[in-house]
Amino acid sequence: MYKLILASASARRSQILSEYGIPFEVIKSDCEEYTEFTKPSQVVTDLSLQKARDVAQKAAASEKYERQDILVLSADTIVSYNGEILGKPEDEQDAFDMLSLLSGRTHEVYTGVTLMKNDEVILNFAACSVVEFYEVSPFALKEYIATGDPMDKAGSYGIQGPFGLYVKGIRGEYNNIVGLPAAELYQRALKAGIDLRRDVG
Repeated sequence: MYKLILASASARRSQILSEYGIPFEVIKSDCEEYTEFTKPSQVVTDLSLQKARDVAQKAAASEKYERQDILVLSADTIVSYNGEILGKPEDEQDAFDMLSLLSGRTHEVYTGVTLMKNDEVILNFAACSVVEFYEVSPFALKEYIATGDPMDKAGSYGIQGPFGLYVKGIRGEYNNIVGLPAAELYQRALKAGIDLRRDVG
């Protein structure tokens, strides 16, 4: 049996794993995130790999995980519009500008995922989902921003929150937009010989 460590303090990613009955523990990555890549899919795969390696080193140095087989799972999510990466908003005006840009348009959400077994990289991939928004009035945008919901989210919105009312349609995995493409992760891990529901405990 493996011990699965989620290299993220994201409540949304924790919730996704819990919903699918995958047991895990959390060790947050503290590495400084920097990448020289500019293509969205490469950015997220690189950053998720950095986080996974950071937490794998922490686990290896911890007496708690001594003589245990460890799986480290990390993820990094970004929003992209016309190739431009939209990160977390710096302030309310930044959130308003981002959401105004996305209103009535289609954009992509990329999540990079890394799965390591001890110090070996088993998976490192990017999932992409396409999201289309209805037109959203400036008043509705300001009302949503005032809730504080967009301030810690890439692209300034969470599809699982109040802004979900403005989502016209999606192509790809819903959970990828939330922050972890669990189905694709599970299927890829199976092909790599790891069943995340049965081999983890």
